[in-house]
Amino acid sequence: MGEQVTFWVLAVVSVGAALGMVFNRKAVYSALMLGTVMLCLAALYAVQEAPFLAAVQIIVYTGAIMMLFLFVLMLVGVDSADSLVETLKGQRFWAAVAGLGFAVLLVLAFGNAVFTAPSGLGAVYQENGGAVGSLARLIFTRHVFAFEVTSALLITAALGAMVLAHREKLRSRPSQKELARARFLDGNDPSPLPGPGTYARNNAIDMPARLPDGTLSELSVNRTIARHDVEDGHLPADPELAEAIRHAAEPEFAETARVKRELDAESSAAEEEAK
Repeated sequence: MGEQVTFWVLAVVSVGAALGMVFNRKAVYSALMLGTVMLCLAALYAVQEAPFLAAVQIIVYTGAIMMLFLFVLMLVGVDSADSLVETLKGQRFWAAVAGLGFAVLLVLAFGNAVFTAPSGLGAVYQENGGAVGSLARLIFTRHVFAFEVTSALLITAALGAMVLAHREKLRSRPSQKELARARFLDGNDPSPLPGPGTYARNNAIDMPARLPDGTLSELSVNRTIARHDVEDGHLPADPELAEAIRHAAEPEFAETARVKRELDAESSAAEEEAK
């Protein structure tokens, strides 16, 4: 009962994912749907007590074959539009011929499965020493040429993807000295820009940085520099930044006033003693 429920659930999911892969207009979604179909097929193999086929389905197809699709997506681009220009003459004709040949193969395979008497898995396993032996015998004897051609095509596709993705450097990478010289010759901003991941708009220590929620951090401003900015009137035009600098300078003003009072008290005491 559990096997039948698993089969019908995975069958619905795999058929839906296959239809989504064919009719989806985005290559990324089609690749995700293809991965879903492969995982469902591996689960069906595992339910049918074929762990070797399930592992091969996940490792080889879901792992290796999907990498080729990822190579294609990286080369083509996720947001690239489909080109309707026929770059190779006659490709539509040969594509139709290949599709017709594939349809004939499907009809022959379906007829062979329907009209040929089944031999039974038990007899095949007993003859070849189990599922692994039967699969190895088919791979390395009857279908060895097809597997060798497929491996050659996969290696060629991987090498072609690497060649197409490779870019030659037309000029050498600038050194740190050259970058610093270019910044000073430009004259606009000789200081380096903030590192990636920071919310600061510049590297000035008198400007408050922003927290991840977008609010200003008054603790990021030096209180002494903030006090000088307030006293000299060097506040930014942004009212939010100016208010944050004023708040940051308030403890410094309080500390300065306290120190001034202590100095005045000490000087008054010294004058009293002198009298």
